[in-house]
Amino acid sequence: MKKALICGVSGQDGAYLARMLLDKGYAVYGSSRDAQMSSFRNLARLGILEKVNLESVAVNDFRSVLQALMKIQPDEVYNLAGQSSVGLSFQQPVETLESISVGTLNFLEAIRFAGRPIRFYNAGSSECFGDINDVADEATPFAPRSPYAVAKSAAFWEVANYREAYGLFACSGILFNHESPLRPERFVTKKIVAASSRIAAGSKDKLRLGNISIRRDWGWAPEYVDAMWRMLQQEKPEDYVIATGESHSLEEFVDTAFSAAGLNWRDHVVLDPGLLRPTDLAAGRGNPAKARAKLGWQAQHKMREVVRLMVEAERHLDIPL
Repeated sequence: MKKALICGVSGQDGAYLARMLLDKGYAVYGSSRDAQMSSFRNLARLGILEKVNLESVAVNDFRSVLQALMKIQPDEVYNLAGQSSVGLSFQQPVETLESISVGTLNFLEAIRFAGRPIRFYNAGSSECFGDINDVADEATPFAPRSPYAVAKSAAFWEVANYREAYGLFACSGILFNHESPLRPERFVTKKIVAASSRIAAGSKDKLRLGNISIRRDWGWAPEYVDAMWRMLQQEKPEDYVIATGESHSLEEFVDTAFSAAGLNWRDHVVLDPGLLRPTDLAAGRGNPAKARAKLGWQAQHKMREVVRLMVEAERHLDIPL
């Protein structure tokens, strides 16, 4: 039985990845900074909380990371930990940089120190590309425009360096935006879906948003964790862009969500300049050709389908998460 350690198992991607690996017959270990105090709500919502072995790991502490590797002896490590909000990174730049870049470095160094053939996946981000005039692939230069993107860029190059210098099986998935009902409401996509459902149920609330002209490549999170696993099953470690290949504006996302609830978004949305970020990306779209060719992976759900699934889940319909 293969053993996998998922760091950041309590988040959206960690929970879906845990479920998928359990279905594949893995022994799954999941970590958070304090496993005794964390609620692991997403694992409970997916019905797998009792099936995941939970460990406390502080990714900023090299000793804590090394102890976890020596205790668990995993075959695969998925590093999904760290501060995950672009907006929050402007308020907490130090925490963001340390939790992502230092955390990733600690895992790489601990794997090197352990001397075992551990395969390592690092959660990269399309935010590293900055503004994309056309479409980004694995050869597109990074131009980060937020503390979060700077931290993810540093982690990406740490992985590349350890792969080249020490021969580690380590790779990064450069994932474009991917959503699901497990997103917390601080993410604008979940904020939109939750507001549309509340208003459809009779709430008089107004949804306050910042820049709705931005364009993003939105996919379905359960599909994206499958791409993570496929990367670690290859003969050779490589980095991959994971995306749908389509780009839509946030206004389109809002319109789709409110239309699914039978509403006209213009009657319920207020544009608030106070919600604008210091810097923001105008557009983002990924080219998943390499993932399709080498991993056999292709996004099945595009933006409108993703929104529909999120709206249905918000209304508590009996659909699989």
